[in-house]
Amino acid sequence: MLLGTVPAAAAGPTIPACTRDPARDRVLEPSQRREAVAIAQNDPLPGRIVAVDIGRGVAIIGMVIFHFVFDLEFLGILPRGTTLSGPWAIFARTVAGSFLFFAGVSLVLAHRSGIKWRSFLRRSAVIALAALAVSVGTFAFAPNAFVYFGILHAITVARFAGLAFLRLPSGITAAVAGLVFVLPHYVQSAAFDTRWLAWIGFSLNRPLALDFEPVFPWLAPCLLGIAATRVALRKGVLHRLARRGRSAGPLARALGWAGRNSLVIYLLHQLLMLPLLWGIVSLARAS
Repeated sequence: MLLGTVPAAAAGPTIPACTRDPARDRVLEPSQRREAVAIAQNDPLPGRIVAVDIGRGVAIIGMVIFHFVFDLEFLGILPRGTTLSGPWAIFARTVAGSFLFFAGVSLVLAHRSGIKWRSFLRRSAVIALAALAVSVGTFAFAPNAFVYFGILHAITVARFAGLAFLRLPSGITAAVAGLVFVLPHYVQSAAFDTRWLAWIGFSLNRPLALDFEPVFPWLAPCLLGIAATRVALRKGVLHRLARRGRSAGPLARALGWAGRNSLVIYLLHQLLMLPLLWGIVSLARAS
């Protein structure tokens, strides 16, 4: 499944998209309102937005919980198919969607005043290499069901696709997200059934995979994250959240740490958890 990505950016006082000039108490002209909105969207935030880190932290903990249940199913402790349908399947999709949503949030925060190509390409390369490591590792473990386009692959593609929406109106971005979500329900063809094309999202019978998040519909949560963040910047919501983050308690700080290190946790947790569970189950069965 997936994970968080870029760190949240910093910023300073935002100017709300108000309709009055506080100094002169007069109605602003449309051009002046647009200027105020632009300032609110591009001024630096007064610190890191802890709420974004916490959101990613909750998402990565959700993924660890899901993989814990998956491992129990794999080891025969839980019935086969436990994670493939019902509440656990919904839980898995929610967690994956939240990672892609926060990928969109982070993309706006990091590049809203202009695309910083060096940091963008460096971070994208890290995520792409991590995705490749997942593919290679799962191929060694389960060659017939290896992860050829999982959550990290989806985040990598979504990051590049998301750049085209950083300056578009939020309404347009949200509308495109809706289209991306519904399109694969109506456009399907056996021509997309190979691993070389199934990742697009239009396959009738996709090849088996331990994890699979194709571009359609999984680009949609990322686009929604972009749209929501632009609205939140315009309304000054993120500025207020950045100020409140300074007084975060122990639980919030722990979740924030998990969110900031979600990629590392994602890559390592199964390497540690599955062998540990296998050892415990083997000892229990031998006794």
